[in-house]
Amino acid sequence: MAGSSPYGAQRYKTHPPARRRLIPPPARVRWLDPNGALAQTSPVRSLRYDEFQAMRRFPALDGLRALAAVMVIAFHYGGPSWKWLTGWIGVHLFFVLSGFLITTLLLREEHRYGRVSLRAFYLRRFFRILPVYFLVLFLYWGLARINGTAESIERGMKYYLLFLNELLEPSAPFLHSWTIGIEQKFYLFWPAIAFVAVAGVFRRRLLATLCLLVLFIAMIPPDIAWLSWPIHYVAILLGCLTAIVMHNPRGFALVRPLTHPVVATGVILAFVVVQVCVQFWPTRFGQEALIGSYAAATAVLLPALLSRSPLARGLGVRPLVFVGERSYSLYLVQAIAARAAAGLVPAIAGKSTAFFLAVTVVGLVIADVLYRWVELPMIEVGRRLAARVSRPGPRDGDGTAPAPAQAPVETVQIPRPREVLPDTVPAARG
Repeated sequence: MAGSSPYGAQRYKTHPPARRRLIPPPARVRWLDPNGALAQTSPVRSLRYDEFQAMRRFPALDGLRALAAVMVIAFHYGGPSWKWLTGWIGVHLFFVLSGFLITTLLLREEHRYGRVSLRAFYLRRFFRILPVYFLVLFLYWGLARINGTAESIERGMKYYLLFLNELLEPSAPFLHSWTIGIEQKFYLFWPAIAFVAVAGVFRRRLLATLCLLVLFIAMIPPDIAWLSWPIHYVAILLGCLTAIVMHNPRGFALVRPLTHPVVATGVILAFVVVQVCVQFWPTRFGQEALIGSYAAATAVLLPALLSRSPLARGLGVRPLVFVGERSYSLYLVQAIAARAAAGLVPAIAGKSTAFFLAVTVVGLVIADVLYRWVELPMIEVGRRLAARVSRPGPRDGDGTAPAPAQAPVETVQIPRPREVLPDTVPAARG
C-alpha cells in the first residue's frame, strides 16, 4: 500500500483522509411501452438480443399486414389507377409474415418450456382460423342460394372443406381462399419437422429449413403457363428462416445492423422502391423468380421493422394496427363487401378508386364485427383448451435469456402491455 498511496507509511499521522461514501449506482429504469417493448432513452442504436426477446408484440408488422390487405383490395377493385401498386403480390407479404410470427411463437415456447406441444399448437390454430373461415364460407353459400347461383360453390365445396382451394376452377366464388389452403397444409407438417424431428438444435433446424427451401424450389416446373404453387411455400419458409436466425444469439448478431434506426430507414425506403418497381419485372424471368425475390426482400425488411426507426414506428400507429388486427376477416369478406358497396352506392360500382375505398370501408365494418364477436372469443377458447394440454410452468424462470450482471433494473410497467404475441393469419390472393 505504501507505493500506491500518497500517505505512504506515514498515513493517518496527522489526520486520516476523508472517507469516501460508496454510493451504489442508481437503478436503471426500463420502461415497457403499451406493446411490451423496452423503450430506451437513447433510441439511435441497434436493437439488442435481450430486447428482441423481451418484445411481446410487433406493432409495425400489424401495420404491414394492414397495408398488404389494402393492396390486395386495391388490386381487385381499384382499377387501372392502382396498377402501379401491383397489389396481387401483397399476399406474399402475408406468407413471409406468417412464417416469421408463427415460428417465433414456437421457438419461444420451446425456449420457455423445453419443447413444443403440437396438440396445443393445433388447437390454437384450429380456433384461430377455422371458425371465421367456415362462417364466411357459409355466408358466401347463403348469398349464392338467394341469387340462385349456389351450384358453382356447391360444386367446389369439397375443395373448400379440405383446404384444397388452389384446385378450384378459376371462375369459382371465394377463390381467394386459396391462401388459407396453402397455409393450413404448410402448418400441418412444419411444427413436426422443425420442433419434433430437429427439436432444440439450431444448426439442424437451420439445415432442415434450407433443405425444404431447396426442395420446394426444385418442385417448380421449368416451363409452365401458370403460377406454380410450390413458390408460395418458399415465401412462408423464408419467413420461418428469418425467425430461426433471429432467435439464435449468433444469428441475431448477423441481422442486428438492420435494426439500427438509420439503416432500418434505408431498408424500408429501399423496399418501397422494390414494391413500386415490381410492375417492371421482365416477364421472361417468370413470376416464380419475382415472387421469390420479393419474399427475400420482405425477409430482409422484417428486422428493420423491429427497429426504432421513425418509419417503423409509423407503421405501428393505432389506425394501421386496427386494420392489421382485422386483416384476416377483411380479406375473407372482400367480395361480400364489394356486393354491399355496389348495392349501397350503385353509381360507383365498378373498378375505380371510389369503389376500392368503399369496399375497404364496408369490409372493415364487417371485419370488425367478425373480429370482436367471432375471432377474439374463438381465440380465447383455443387458448384455454391449449392450456389444458400444455405443461404447467416454464423450464427456468420465465424462460428468457439471462441478463448480464449490471446495476439493479427497475421495470416500470405502462398500462395495457401485450402479454402474448398473437398468431398471424393467411391473407389474400392477388
